Amino acid sequence: MTLSTSDRSLVAPVIRRMSALRPLPAEACASLEYAVLEGLQRAGPGEDLISEGDAVDSVRVVLSGWLCRYKSLEDGRRQIVNFIFPGESCDAHAFLLSTMDHSIATLTPVVYSDIKRVRFESLMASDSSLAEAFWCETLVNNAIQREWAINLGRRVALERVAHLFCEIFERLRPVGMIEGNSCIMPITQMDLADATGLSVVHLNRTVQELRGSGLIVLRERTLTIPDLDALKHVALYSPSYLQLYREAEATR
Repeated sequence: MTLSTSDRSLVAPVIRRMSALRPLPAEACASLEYAVLEGLQRAGPGEDLISEGDAVDSVRVVLSGWLCRYKSLEDGRRQIVNFIFPGESCDAHAFLLSTMDHSIATLTPVVYSDIKRVRFESLMASDSSLAEAFWCETLVNNAIQREWAINLGRRVALERVAHLFCEIFERLRPVGMIEGNSCIMPITQMDLADATGLSVVHLNRTVQELRGSGLIVLRERTLTIPDLDALKHVALYSPSYLQLYREAEATR
């Protein structure tokens, strides 16, 4: 199978993300590219790719668009427990459990790959560095959940929202979705409120405070952070839990 330039461009976020976690040999990258392209799917915004209680028999890898993991209470209140960005998988090893304990929904139009379990396990067995990259991603996701727990339990609203903006910026960086000091921000204030445990009114007031302090510019679905270090200081933010040093190792 010969990959075109457009094929490689489509799969690039996945290769960049996994290579940032573990340096991948060329053969492993090629195998991953082929597996991803075999299972291409598309979904519109507001769709559940998988719901709490569903059985899992495949691995979904995101090529473009934003998704979220969420849980809902019986009265309909929703808590977003994480975002999923291009290059990331939707729980690479979830098929080891009987059912999903949360739902995954699209927030924007999404292109993703649905890799069946047998194909994914064969891919992991073909190269140890590739298997380690996906396990590293699982461990990083666990670290993100711990950081979000601290966000909800200990950080005040301003710190909480600033921390989320810092994390989004840092997670988009390895997949090449940062331009200067800006990145896309295609989600609604309701999504941000559900991710930070705030009401929409409180979220809006907090965003305005960050704007008024010159820490962020949020305009036309774009987030600009004029001084990332200053925003990190307000958020009490350290990116170490994202294991970004892997990106530096991969490029050496």
